[in-house]
Amino acid sequence: MTISLFQCVLIGLWSGFCLAGMLFGIYTNRCLVMAAGVGLILGDLPTGLAMGAVGELAFMGFGVSQGGSVPPNPMGPGIVGTIIAITMKDSGIDVGSALALSFPFAVAFQFVITATYTFATTLTETAYKALDRKDFKGFRLAANATIWVFAAVGFLIGFGGAFSSEGLQKLISFIPGWLSTGLGVSGKMLPAIGFAMILNVMAKRELIPFVLLGYIAIAYLNLPVMGVAVLGTAVALMVFFHAGRGGDSFVEEVEVEFEDGI
Repeated sequence: MTISLFQCVLIGLWSGFCLAGMLFGIYTNRCLVMAAGVGLILGDLPTGLAMGAVGELAFMGFGVSQGGSVPPNPMGPGIVGTIIAITMKDSGIDVGSALALSFPFAVAFQFVITATYTFATTLTETAYKALDRKDFKGFRLAANATIWVFAAVGFLIGFGGAFSSEGLQKLISFIPGWLSTGLGVSGKMLPAIGFAMILNVMAKRELIPFVLLGYIAIAYLNLPVMGVAVLGTAVALMVFFHAGRGGDSFVEEVEVEFEDGI
């Protein structure tokens, strides 16, 4: 599949919007959002959604930063991985292989994002100086420049990834079949690793029974995802209603002393 110049520009604009939207806290930098937009632009929304879902499963754990470490950036699978999955679908590259191939880009993009944050810190001093001079127009420009800087970086990443797709396809075509199969298997393992990482951070002793219940529902009872969701909702409601009746073990009452009418 060949990506036209117009599609490259659209992917660049979408990537810039998603990366800049991160600063507003609207979660546009998530794999599912970015991959869905790229899939819609390239005319293959199902593959885009599949790539976004697999990326979300993997980055559910990779997105949790351990101490001072910085996780890979979701733009790897969200943008480049989706481009690989769609343009090379006829060559036997599935979403699992595309996820594995996109991780080097995810690591590289995180270095770019870190450098962008470092550069954006200089804009704060510029805004302060403009405010001291009572240059309110300059202050607004400097204060909002971070958004435009991230939008420009996102555009370059998206446009560059789409524009170089043909070269990327030729490079991937040199990968032997046995290695491509191995990448597909490793890519399918990444979501499991992501779950393991997030459970390592979040799992507590009192939550282990619910983890085991979900595993039994999937592995042995073969329940669909909606069935597991309904079962989880029922268990959550049971716990919630039980907490409402036995308040001593779940809710700690604190006496508040009022002084001077406050």
